[in-house]
Amino acid sequence: MIERSALRSIGRVRVNHALEHACITILSGRVNNVVLRGRSNRHGFYVWGDVPTEAVESAAAEALQRLSNGEAELAIHPFCGTNLAVSGLLAGTASAIALKSARKGEGLPASILAALLALLAAQPIGFWTQRTLTTSSRVGHARIVSVKRKRLLGQTLHFVSTSQ
Repeated sequence: MIERSALRSIGRVRVNHALEHACITILSGRVNNVVLRGRSNRHGFYVWGDVPTEAVESAAAEALQRLSNGEAELAIHPFCGTNLAVSGLLAGTASAIALKSARKGEGLPASILAALLALLAAQPIGFWTQRTLTTSSRVGHARIVSVKRKRLLGQTLHFVSTSQ
């Protein structure tokens, strides 16, 4: 049985993951020619990319407001690591099954075809996985506590601290 505190932590990560996606989506619309990446945990989320701290603060505040107002689609991002994980898992599994069940001499073509078909199915399954498992657009009483700029290995990153 999962402890109540563990369930709360998972819920916090899911909300922060949704806020991260929404913040990056909003920032991407405001700042040109910069690659943005994110990572969430139960305390908030990181935004990697050379952007001004004020822009991250503004985007995070807008992300929270828009998710609070019901714009749930902001919680889903096409370049989320969840999509990559789902794609890899589906393609690898389909390929292995096809390789094992194919007749002698047909394993490689069957494996490649199975992997390609799995990749076609992966995007909608990845979005479903984000929507139902890895993010939550129900931000409730979440709030942005602070945004701190840092440098790590020559890269600019911001940590957006949240409370829920």
